[in-house]
Amino acid sequence: MATGHDKIEKNVGLLIVFVLLVVSVGGLVQIVPLFFQYSTTEPVAGLEPYSPLRLAGRDIYIREGCYVCHSQMIRPFRAETERYGHYSVAGEYIYDHPFQWGSKRTGPDLHRVGGRYSDEWHRVHLVNPRDVVPESIMPGYPWLEENAVDASDISEKMKVLRTLGAPYTDAQIDSAPQALEGKSDMDAMIAYLQGLGTLVKARR
Repeated sequence: MATGHDKIEKNVGLLIVFVLLVVSVGGLVQIVPLFFQYSTTEPVAGLEPYSPLRLAGRDIYIREGCYVCHSQMIRPFRAETERYGHYSVAGEYIYDHPFQWGSKRTGPDLHRVGGRYSDEWHRVHLVNPRDVVPESIMPGYPWLEENAVDASDISEKMKVLRTLGAPYTDAQIDSAPQALEGKSDMDAMIAYLQGLGTLVKARR
């Protein structure tokens, strides 16, 4: 005679329902508290929203597909913290939309790259990576030096981010186009990279 447990295991439809129920409850128990934890909802000390140049650089970073090979999430494992620095914390990404977290890596994680290299190093590396890292398989992006930053919609982007919580002032939004005058895509990309992960320094 089949027991209740046997009936569930032999009935595929019923088994799927109970599996989904267990996964849903377990997910809610783990995820919902994160919406109310201070460490995941409040910015780290000193965090500011992106400047117009860095915001433009972030859009270029996404446009050129850099996120496909480079994660921005250092996991709390010794091998990673010794190589990259302090593990990533949610409070560093409060103003990021969309998030750049992820664990897909063809190249190294970039979350703590800010300030590690000079602007000129980044410039050479982006034009031809093998000039500074001979074994690199990263493609070059020489056109970034030739293209001027598109400032036509930077104010609108900042307004949208303000509705999502970024504390931009009216003065910052109004002056954003002027901040991008004379800047190239390369300047914006370097500014973005140089600001990554500079607020949290300690490794443990």
